[in-house]
Amino acid sequence: MPETETKELTAARERLALRQTALLSALVAGTPAPEGFDRARLRVQARALAAKRADVIAKIAPELPRFLGTEYRKEFLAYAAEHPLTGGYRQDALAFARRLLDAGKPGDPSARRDLRRWWRQRSGPAPHRSRELLRRARGVLGRGWRR
Repeated sequence: MPETETKELTAARERLALRQTALLSALVAGTPAPEGFDRARLRVQARALAAKRADVIAKIAPELPRFLGTEYRKEFLAYAAEHPLTGGYRQDALAFARRLLDAGKPGDPSARRDLRRWWRQRSGPAPHRSRELLRRARGVLGRGWRR
């Protein structure tokens, strides 16, 4: 292939990569739609992707919808509009929970306490030990050792 064709091909690939990046950014990060794309259709698709993300988070962290009840989807979509997925779904669930706690949510003190406990158990380098689990384990092991 002649050198000029190689340069043209390289330039075309770079233009395509830039357009793909702009499209992806519009879909998941809320940036303006790239020229030549239907803005309304992109908004619809972006909402669908955010809803799918909420569904995935609800599957890997089913406690979150339980803590928030009917507010889960609304709260998650508001979070997703400001925070693109960057570190995987587990990190996304933890960041969402942290944002809720920082905002004093959920409104129910019992649910907020449960959410805080859930977040603490999962956010550290190793899961925190549960006193109840330790108490039960000691009880079971204690009975087994007496035989």
